Amino acid sequence: LQISGYLNLLANTIDNFTHGLAVAASFLVSRKVGLLTTTAILLHEIPHEVGDFAILLRAGFDRWSAAKMQLSTALGGILGTCFAICAQSPKGAGETVAWILPFTSGGFLYIALVNVVPDLLEEKNPW
Repeated sequence: LQISGYLNLLANTIDNFTHGLAVAASFLVSRKVGLLTTTAILLHEIPHEVGDFAILLRAGFDRWSAAKMQLSTALGGILGTCFAICAQSPKGAGETVAWILPFTSGGFLYIALVNVVPDLLEEKNPW
């Protein structure tokens, strides 16, 4: 197995952890914000997980092992959610949300700007 598969699993676990943080914190704000955040993350995760599965297959994992490993990275999301819930301040959810949502949204923006924008700028044909 190539090291790229294991690095992808680590990155995916961290990504899922931040998603769990974002979902829990957004539900602490309101149910509507929580549902919107969950929907946005699900729309992001479907193609992301398919791509990660393909990376694992190319790294030498068989289909069953790749599926099990992808499922195990989902535990990162559950851990992130538990962390956000446990990090609540006795003064209320406001203090928790005040640092979790900026942290997660800043991370998502950073990844998008570092990975997506350079590829878009290299395109010769905008259509």
